Amino acid sequence: MKIDKLKIIEKGGVQNIHIVFGASTAGTLKMALRKMKVNQVEKVLSFWEMFSIGPVWMLHKKIGQEARLDWMKQIYHDEQEDFQHAFHKSMNQMSAIPEDVPIIIWVAENAHEQTGLRFVLHALSNKPNEITVINATKAYEEYFNRPGIKYTVLHTGEISAEQWKVIYEQGTDQILSEHERKEYEKEWLVLAETKETLRIWRKEKIKSVREDYYDQYIMNLAKKYQIEREREQESEEFMKSARLIGEALGHLDQCVGDGFLEYRLRKLIEKGIFEMEGNLKGMRFYSVRLVNPFH
Repeated sequence: MKIDKLKIIEKGGVQNIHIVFGASTAGTLKMALRKMKVNQVEKVLSFWEMFSIGPVWMLHKKIGQEARLDWMKQIYHDEQEDFQHAFHKSMNQMSAIPEDVPIIIWVAENAHEQTGLRFVLHALSNKPNEITVINATKAYEEYFNRPGIKYTVLHTGEISAEQWKVIYEQGTDQILSEHERKEYEKEWLVLAETKETLRIWRKEKIKSVREDYYDQYIMNLAKKYQIEREREQESEEFMKSARLIGEALGHLDQCVGDGFLEYRLRKLIEKGIFEMEGNLKGMRFYSVRLVNPFH
């Protein structure tokens, strides 16, 4: 297989490789590195994967990657090939990191990035590189929260380029010890034995839960909307699915993505719990309502 190297690795002179989880997160970090004028020697490698959803069973092996891709087809329709290409590209780039280049992995306290962290550390288990993990949630609390003003960062993508610059310039966490790396690798192997397709973050632990974990939550939001419309004597009972998903995502204290929530909404339509009008080819093309909102 051809190794898809980062451009800077081909030229040499790289000082650090930053690993993040998400395209938007990568874009913000790149902007911060440009502001610090170090973007020529500090490079960013990103995973598109939403590691909190979908099977991670044996994901470090081909059989697990194929199983995950089959499941992802239900969520992202025609985009699965893009995700497959991006995943293999990131894996190849990670394999191509020279052994003398330090690696910095950025995560927040959510199941998506914490699962990704463990997967990446397992993939890097044979590399001797120095590896540092920066917890963006804790760093934000330390540098930006003030008495009476507290904000909890759910995902590294919530941090602005200026804030990222401050966190990075203030100094990184300690380099992971051999013992710490082994512990993360062991935790990945435990996760890689699970068959669940949804993970949440609770009490600083990754917890695997049933795929329908958020179904009642989605139904409750729709019920609230329909009851309000009834009280206001509005004739339109259907709610744009994009609005319902947006409401659900906006009030959630977890990182699962709108694609997964819309997938669960479609499952609820299949079960007859919701009825719909429009076209299911995309969430902006259809509206929904509960069949029995007062049940």
